[in-house]
This record gives sequence, C-alpha cells and structure tokens, in this order.
Amino acid sequence: MTELHAVTVRHNFETAHRLPHLAGKCENLHGHSWWAEITVTAPQLAAGTVVEFGAFKRALREWIDTFLDHGAMLGATDPLVPVLAGQGSKLYRFGADDPTEQEQHAAGLGWPSVEAVAQLLGRVATEALHTLPRAAGAYVSHVRVSETAVNAASWTAAQR
Repeated sequence: MTELHAVTVRHNFETAHRLPHLAGKCENLHGHSWWAEITVTAPQLAAGTVVEFGAFKRALREWIDTFLDHGAMLGATDPLVPVLAGQGSKLYRFGADDPTEQEQHAAGLGWPSVEAVAQLLGRVATEALHTLPRAAGAYVSHVRVSETAVNAASWTAAQR
C-alpha cells in the first residue's frame, strides 16, 4: 500500500470580478468573500513535514493579499479594464496578451470564473512550493476555491 501525506492551507480574500461573456447576474461587477484551500501532498515526510506550514502560508497569503485582495479580477478584454486601471484601482487581468510578471500565472485563463481562480491559485502555490524546503516529491495536489457559502470549484493536479 502506498502512503501519502498531505497538508492544507486556507486563506480568505475580498475581491470583485465579473463574467460579461455569460448571461445572468455575473455579467455585473460584484464582489465575494473568497476562501482558498490549497493542499500539498507528498509520498514521504522530510523532518516530519510535507512542507513547513508557516513559510508556505506566508508565501501564499502574501501573493493573494498583494495581487487579489481588495481589488478586481477581470478578463483582459473586459471594457472595464482601462476604466479601473485609469482610476488607479487594484486590478488583476486574466488572459492578458501583455501580462505583468504576476499576471503570467493567468495565461490561457480568459475570465476570472471560480474555476479559473482555482487553477490560478494552483499555479501560484506550485511556484511558491518550489521555493521552499519540502519533502521529496511534494506537489500541489488540490485547490478548492469558494466564492460564496454555496458555490465552489476545484482544481486537481494530474495523476503523478
């Protein structure tokens, strides 16, 4: 029997988004109290851990708080992008042709749906994990993002 060890880090953030390409309420700019749960899995422990919680939490929380919290997530082609940017609003663009270094995490993700946010945070967490001491074979295995108390989406790593 193969054993796996896993740790999960949770963090919340307040961010607006809109999905104008979909019909319905989500066409409107609106905000959520998002919750992210990021799980790291490893086949063995190193010094009794998968990854040191404190360092991993700090890396994730710093990225989320810097680039997403109290801002807006929009598709790069959304007509609100130049308006909000022109007002100096905090803005994170999905699928930009001219991404900032941090927006490169959203390459190929056209709109900030909860599914795309889960995939984005999977990419961010993977990058953060690779900068930290960790157990051999540790990887980001699962991300769950809730945008409301009743709506959530998950991203799961491909089989390793």
